[in-house]
Amino acid sequence: MLQVLGLDGRSEVLPGRLAGGARAGIDKDGWPRLEGGGGTVRAVRVTPNPALDRYSAVMDLKPRNGILGLGDGKTEGEAQPALAAGIARHILTAPPDRPAGDIAKRLTMIGVIAASELRGSESPYSGSPLVDRRAPEDVQILEQHEAYGGFFSVQVCKLRHRTHAGGMTPDLPREALVSGDAVVVLPWDPVRDRVLLIEQFRMAPVFRRDPQPWLLEAVAGRVDAGETVEQAALREAREEANLPLTRLFPAIHHYPSPGVLGEYLYLYVGIADLPDGIEGVHGLETEAEDIRGHVIGRSDLARMAMSGQVANGPLAMLSLWLELRKDTIRAALGQV
Repeated sequence: MLQVLGLDGRSEVLPGRLAGGARAGIDKDGWPRLEGGGGTVRAVRVTPNPALDRYSAVMDLKPRNGILGLGDGKTEGEAQPALAAGIARHILTAPPDRPAGDIAKRLTMIGVIAASELRGSESPYSGSPLVDRRAPEDVQILEQHEAYGGFFSVQVCKLRHRTHAGGMTPDLPREALVSGDAVVVLPWDPVRDRVLLIEQFRMAPVFRRDPQPWLLEAVAGRVDAGETVEQAALREAREEANLPLTRLFPAIHHYPSPGVLGEYLYLYVGIADLPDGIEGVHGLETEAEDIRGHVIGRSDLARMAMSGQVANGPLAMLSLWLELRKDTIRAALGQV
């Protein structure tokens, strides 16, 4: 974090102890508290600079005699310094004329995007053997800025990349809508052989002038900063369908539209108990979600997908994947 903020300083030791702080640098209220009661805390005395001032304004931090606490390894939960540093980089690269309060309102989505970047950078190589492995220098970002920052972010850059012939392209302008990683889960009851779908209003079909902007989908949502993909899958099932899942089976993880959308989808089939009457209407009131559940037969969903009645791509993909893997999953569950 000191490097991101361009800070250097003199190490010091303060009396007291830290309480909390596992989400320091992730949430505005996630910072540790310095309390008395014995013990010591490592710290660094720094000279404030514009980067620290900007970061402090967004995070609503108050300088304390030029001292930054580094912690003593006793925070409640496991700290995530790499994620905190990624969030700090996004804060500092936001347009300088954007008010700190506006950036603070976007901290949740900034965290989602920063966590997505970490997962992407740490992912094992998964490309096809048909595609040559590339080196980092094969893509050169010359300029990059955020043209818009709301719930999502529009990133504009100038770059050049290696060509198939071996040279480099001319400088190219490129844009992408960056929305961070998401998880998609199709709940399946292998005993009753049913799946649960959700129905909700979607804005993109409205912009396309589609007369049916209410879509059938699988349970889905963003992977929040600091949680695993699997934790996000279980959380979204509870929020959108009031449904506990007992096991997750990974399906086809993918980029849904890599030419324009900076999003990566993690697809799962989730094992659930789906008795009659479980559907209901759910969703978070704080996000104005209005989500209706539907329970139908697994094979009925596959027929709908094949006949073009499922406009949501991840749901159609999961339906067809489940058709191919249902026996393998049942064997793994000991239901053969």
